[in-house]
Amino acid sequence: MHSTSVPRRIAFLLFDGVKSLDYVGPAEVFVEANQAVQGYEVVLLSPDGRDVMTSLGGTVSVHGAAREAGDFDTVIVPGSELPPRDFAQGPLTDAAAALAARARRVVSICSGAFVLAEIGALDGRRATTHWKFAPELERRYPGVRVESDAIFVRDGDVSTSAGVAAGIDLALALVEDDHGADVARQVAQLLLVYLQRSGGQSQYSVPLRARAQPASIVRRATDLVDADPARAWTVPALAALVAVSPRHLTRRFREELDQSPAEYVMAVRFDLARVHLEAGTNVTETAAQAGYGSAEALRRAFIARLGISPSQYQRRFRSAHASVQDRRKEDGFELAS
Repeated sequence: MHSTSVPRRIAFLLFDGVKSLDYVGPAEVFVEANQAVQGYEVVLLSPDGRDVMTSLGGTVSVHGAAREAGDFDTVIVPGSELPPRDFAQGPLTDAAAALAARARRVVSICSGAFVLAEIGALDGRRATTHWKFAPELERRYPGVRVESDAIFVRDGDVSTSAGVAAGIDLALALVEDDHGADVARQVAQLLLVYLQRSGGQSQYSVPLRARAQPASIVRRATDLVDADPARAWTVPALAALVAVSPRHLTRRFREELDQSPAEYVMAVRFDLARVHLEAGTNVTETAAQAGYGSAEALRRAFIARLGISPSQYQRRFRSAHASVQDRRKEDGFELAS
């Protein structure tokens, strides 16, 4: 049954270089919601009313200029793969500020958070962005409390999200606010997405470990650990192999990698466990091969770092090749070795 209430106007502020999925995904959530309730009018705007060139190299027509578009229930600023300093300025930030002043709520997707930060909308608030932009957001805007692992963050009438698919997650949450869980659930089913994902961005990002200087004792130590992560490493044993005292080795690790030798070992083991799980190795074997004492120890590590269990991680991220093998075996076929 369709609602007879006046549709909420949702503005997407687009610009040259905008990442297509950052606005298309969330926009489709609101459009799909109209199958259950006549709840939304989606409007595409640009600062000057001219069509924009997206990240895909194609032109997108907009409905008009931000300054002439009237009032909106929600204003959404998508992100871009361009450096934030190249787009979060000038006409775009002026247009965002004008729209935000006339809207009930303001939203950003991915690096669109830099636009909101630039106009002061995030001052004193919690916010997030894609993990690769989070350090820069925190550095450039110290008044923003950046939560770098969050899928999305809602602080009063301002909401921010991580990249691409996280914009869909946030849009679903907004639909649930407006029209209830049943409508949001229906939209999620139509789009074949989770209504609410567990865990944070860490489960999707690839860990990047700092590398020690090539000629240093720390590099020699990390090379030993990398070569045999499952070994029962202790600081004294590792220090002995590189011919220094445990105290000296620990100090050098702190200076070069900003972590202890034990923390480095655990990081290497965790990365190795992720690789094994993604390849289809079961949890018990993964724990043994990655140097964890038991499957339970591995489970605790995953819960602490990612907020999900190893088996949940594997269901989401194991390789496509392994999944194809499993499906063929289920169908009675075996792949040739």
